[in-house]
Amino acid sequence: MGLTLAQKIIKNHLVSGEMVPGQEISIKIDQTLTQDSTGTMAYLQFEAMGVDRVKTKRSVAYIDHNTLQTGPENADDHLYIQSVAKKHGIYFSKPGNGICHQVQLERFGIPGYTLLGSDSHTPTGGGIGMIAIGAGGLDVAVAMGGGAYYITMPKIVKVELKGKLNDWVASKDIILELLRRLTVKGGVGRIFEYCGEGVSTLTVPERSTITNMGAELGATTSIFPSDDKTLEFLKAQGREEDFVRLEADADAVYDEVVEIDLSALEPLAACPHSPDNIKNVTELKGTKVNQILIGSCTNSSYLDLMKVAKILEGKTVAEHVSLAIAPGSKQVLTMLSQNGALTKLVAAGARILESACGPCIGMGQSPATDAVSLRTFNRNFEGRSGTVSAGIYIVSPELAAASAITGYIEDPRSVDVEAGVEMPKEFVINDNLVVAPAEEGNDVEVVRGPNIKEFPKAKPLADKVEGKVLTIVGDNITTDHIMPSNAKLLPFRSNIPFLSDHCLVPCDKDFPKKAKENGGGFIVGGSNYGQGSSREHAALVPLYLGVKGVLAKSFARIHMANLINNGIMPLVFENEADYDRISEGDVLEVNGALAQVETGKIVVENKTKGESYTMILSVTDRQKDMIKFGGLLNLTKNASK
Repeated sequence: MGLTLAQKIIKNHLVSGEMVPGQEISIKIDQTLTQDSTGTMAYLQFEAMGVDRVKTKRSVAYIDHNTLQTGPENADDHLYIQSVAKKHGIYFSKPGNGICHQVQLERFGIPGYTLLGSDSHTPTGGGIGMIAIGAGGLDVAVAMGGGAYYITMPKIVKVELKGKLNDWVASKDIILELLRRLTVKGGVGRIFEYCGEGVSTLTVPERSTITNMGAELGATTSIFPSDDKTLEFLKAQGREEDFVRLEADADAVYDEVVEIDLSALEPLAACPHSPDNIKNVTELKGTKVNQILIGSCTNSSYLDLMKVAKILEGKTVAEHVSLAIAPGSKQVLTMLSQNGALTKLVAAGARILESACGPCIGMGQSPATDAVSLRTFNRNFEGRSGTVSAGIYIVSPELAAASAITGYIEDPRSVDVEAGVEMPKEFVINDNLVVAPAEEGNDVEVVRGPNIKEFPKAKPLADKVEGKVLTIVGDNITTDHIMPSNAKLLPFRSNIPFLSDHCLVPCDKDFPKKAKENGGGFIVGGSNYGQGSSREHAALVPLYLGVKGVLAKSFARIHMANLINNGIMPLVFENEADYDRISEGDVLEVNGALAQVETGKIVVENKTKGESYTMILSVTDRQKDMIKFGGLLNLTKNASK
């Protein structure tokens, strides 16, 4: 029996366990990345481990999420990241160099390597044949220290691509079609591996759009083979020596198979307020648009923006539309400026933003009240844009550009422009905004601004755990709900005490007050609790507030791992009907918690109502130890004694 491509790479990096779906494995990590939203906490945790130098083949720290300098907080945190990177052997990508996933793809990603990033869209690297996984900052810190990354072996889903996309139908429409079919929960516990004749028709940037948004399926990661298109891309980046041909064995066996006929696809859009609320452009055509934003780690490549420039050339943006474009990297921006495409965009009426995440995470460009905003991004959660009442639609760059001209949602196939943009033979190479680490870091002083506070540390699990139900929330609660990360709050990402006053406020404005008054307690949630960002703050802030456990119908993968990493029990209802039996303010109690953790089933007694609920603690033996010791950091320290 042959191996899938994902299995081949995992096998080559396997440290422990067997590649059987549902069993725990650990893999060696070749590369890591962090960004400034999650990076400060990851490096504080790395420092706490006491490791002098990173052990990976390459680790890169990016500044791309919050480059708005409205006070000293961001600049202080960036100085901390730059100095700690210099000291400990980490490359530092300065502000303006670009979005982490775009730059990593261009300059550092290598087929067949493993990449762990403290950002949920790290699977972008699967576009060049990497096993690239998003994780919490503590997992990344451990990997930088040379530790293995532990994960439950996923199922491998074969996505068979047939045929070829029609003109002005985009790779974005492929992943939107998968979201339409499978929903935001359809990828949990799975790796999506793209195969078939249609693969060879897609460039690396197009493939990376698909693997990037695989995160919205809840997938562990997604991957394409490393083939002639990969070689073409790496050769154009001056990195031909990094190429290795990789593909699945002809007799590989997959756990599931999905088929997509590319020639049958039409332009799609994800409607408010979820990436899986998919409609055909023909259903939406004529909807008035107020704002259009093109960019993000999903669609800010050179090819993406050249297509936009081609559609906009000689046109003018509709008078009631605000169009802003953020190139994904300095390389993209430089090439657009050199070949005249940037002039075409500006002449059409586009506002050019810096090469950063920006509005994708609510950093500026919030739309007007009740506005309709088309975005080439990956998420459209309610309020993520900074305007709760706005309707956010996720679309391809082609659809966005066509709509910018008319001012209404427009089918890009209607544009009177010849389709197609050629991959450049050579990209412009200038890595002068990447700072190399010191050869010897002993003399480097780490700069710590006043905004950087200690992160909370969990205590070992008590045998009796009790507390009130602090709040009850519904399905698909995101990390944006649990720990908002808007333009006002993101500068305080290194200040957990400050952030604690905003935890879960979008769902329950009184949650922080109740948590503090009651010395912590429990959260009760619905299905897919914690979807979205890899943001570890969504576990660290509840830990600071004394949250002892989360009872939910199901959890998103990364958030569940972050809860365990920080010693908070993620408990799943054995009987989902019990969710409706619990009321806010009920006193819950777990007796004999240490023994119950070992069984994988936890009986939670409701002392207020005189009833009990059986909860599933679906964790590995190692994770059981983490919960009992009070998190991964405590377990790691104990193991080193």
